[in-house]
Amino acid sequence: MLISVMDLTSQQQSILERLRSHGIDIISFPRYANLVGVRKGNCAALLAPSGADGLTIQGEPTYLVGGDLSARVVRSDGQYFVRKQEHLKATPERLAELDRFTAELAEALLPVA
Repeated sequence: MLISVMDLTSQQQSILERLRSHGIDIISFPRYANLVGVRKGNCAALLAPSGADGLTIQGEPTYLVGGDLSARVVRSDGQYFVRKQEHLKATPERLAELDRFTAELAEALLPVA
């Protein structure tokens, strides 16, 4: 099932507008066409409709590698963000950027009274 903005309720579209006001871009990841992609800087996450009026984070927000979602792995020599054959060291700066993005995204997804 392909999700487009047209498939979202007005409340869910309002949430996307709120994300945009936080500088978070709405993007698509072709491999995840049934989810809504969001990105800020080098970080991204996938969102899914939740009921008629919400969006929830699917999986964990992550750092982009080669312009695509990555997995965080722990190796004997440290943590890395990995996508296929590409990998980036999970430096304190990258981890801090991801933590900020994750917190900002979670806050922006909270219901507004």
